[in-house]
Amino acid sequence: MNTKLSLSLDTELIEKAKTYAKSKKLSLSQLIENYLKKLTMEHPDTETAVSNLEAMSGIVKLDKELDYKKSIGEHQINKYK
Repeated sequence: MNTKLSLSLDTELIEKAKTYAKSKKLSLSQLIENYLKKLTMEHPDTETAVSNLEAMSGIVKLDKELDYKKSIGEHQINKYK
């Protein structure tokens, strides 16, 4: 059974969401319903999450001599100057 729901959202956000939904060939209602279903699942799809992480693994190649902790510290110092 479907029930109507009224939401108050930023106009620009609504337009962006409509454009996104249209690009996925969905209505805005379907998009929101799908999101809420995923959000309220008791057992999230960990298999999908793991496969997404595995797909990203190894994308960035770092120099073996790089001191990443030092680099992070330098970045934070420069960021907050």
